[in-house]
Amino acid sequence: MRSRPTAQDDPTHRPAALADFAHSVRAWGGLVVRHRLTSPQDNLGAHLTFADGSSSFVFRETAVADGTSDPTLLVIQFRLAALGGNRLLHAAFRRECVLHTPLFAGFAGFRSKLWIDDLETGVYRGVYQWQGSDLARHYAARMVALLTPFSNAGTARCRIVERVPRDEYLAHPDIVPAHAEDDWWRLAEPIARAT
Repeated sequence: MRSRPTAQDDPTHRPAALADFAHSVRAWGGLVVRHRLTSPQDNLGAHLTFADGSSSFVFRETAVADGTSDPTLLVIQFRLAALGGNRLLHAAFRRECVLHTPLFAGFAGFRSKLWIDDLETGVYRGVYQWQGSDLARHYAARMVALLTPFSNAGTARCRIVERVPRDEYLAHPDIVPAHAEDDWWRLAEPIARAT
């Protein structure tokens, strides 16, 4: 198991990034037509406590009905500058962000995403399961580069942990190595599911 940061700003040229997102939209359409995209309910309302002291809740989950032979954990974080501390804008964003699903669900290797919001700080996280670390790195670089111009400085970032299934990370936070310099992505305790 290796944990390492990925590039914060992907300097690749825009045509390649646009082509990747366009491909994701087309692949997402195929997943929808074949009924392979699901919205599991088991984790909705669950609370996650992170090692940096922040707490978030799961407001949506998206998954592809496929197995994973090479699980990779991916956590992406951002805080949208335009939303500020306005709770109504955040509530509206949580509702409309389902429209963003085509921008990630069609990327090669995508398996699942927990959509997470911290009501106190306005920080959003996505906790993903990906198949293959190289595919996860490729997507993460594209998404962080897309989010960076719209986010408060330094908040659009990601962490990839190879060979760690998302559900193991949620149930057993000590499965990932501690790195005091970036506790924003590590869980302090197991997921607390809504009862």
